[in-house]
Amino acid sequence: MTQQSHALALSNTSLAMAISNPGALGTIEAYVGAVNRVPLLTHEQETELGKRLRDHGDLDAARQLIVSHLRLVVSISRQYLGYGLAHADLIQEGNVGLMKAVKRFDPDRGVRLVSFAVHWIKAEIHEYIVRNWRLVKVATTKAQRKLFFNLRRMRPDGQTLDTEQVDDIARELNVRPEDVSEMEVRLSGREMALEGQGDEDAYAPIAYLSDEGQQEPSQVLERRSRDALQGAGLAGALEGLDARSRRIVEARWLQDDGGATLHELAQEFGVSAERVRQIEAAAFKKMRVALAA
Repeated sequence: MTQQSHALALSNTSLAMAISNPGALGTIEAYVGAVNRVPLLTHEQETELGKRLRDHGDLDAARQLIVSHLRLVVSISRQYLGYGLAHADLIQEGNVGLMKAVKRFDPDRGVRLVSFAVHWIKAEIHEYIVRNWRLVKVATTKAQRKLFFNLRRMRPDGQTLDTEQVDDIARELNVRPEDVSEMEVRLSGREMALEGQGDEDAYAPIAYLSDEGQQEPSQVLERRSRDALQGAGLAGALEGLDARSRRIVEARWLQDDGGATLHELAQEFGVSAERVRQIEAAAFKKMRVALAA
């Protein structure tokens, strides 16, 4: 066994748990030191391991590919420390992306794993940050996510943007100027404690936030309708609607980017927003009957 193979064999033992839990080695510093001591693979070794995994499902080959690239995840995760999330958590999510990249790696394409894995690692870390950066989510659409990860860097000295700067950023990122302005406001919002201290109790958010358990009947029905739409009978229920009703339901509730508003659909069909709401309510009623059948 060569020195490099011996080092990788040791790494498979000491870093197996650390792949999914970077804190398993005690401290994040110990983990970083351990992954940095793992030798890098040569192109020939990487190709051989990739073929063993692809052609024979060799899990040991997959493990060696993953362990030898853990230092890449550490390096990339450092770029996202400014979001207030634990470094170990960022590494853990990045490792998930690395494992996805290894699973899809094709050594015959002539591309090194490091180049292929970067995109998967960043994608997992981005998703984790968006889910967890704040209790109230600040980025849901593609444009908002693009701004979320670029606006801080592009905003000069962290100052408020003027109209010309907003337009410049919008052109560079291929988004709308209003999206830039909205994300600037969201990123500038300060955190606020849910409960106050002493005399501040009456003005703290806990004093005036609504109780989700005491929703209005219309809100309860709307929530139940959304839950029902996610069931297995969705396709059949949609087929029972006319074209306009189906378009409204799909545009409002079945889109990844948050869905269209009543006013947007009103303009599309040339009717009032209230009429769109009525059509939507009738469609939900018809779909509930179909789902219950």
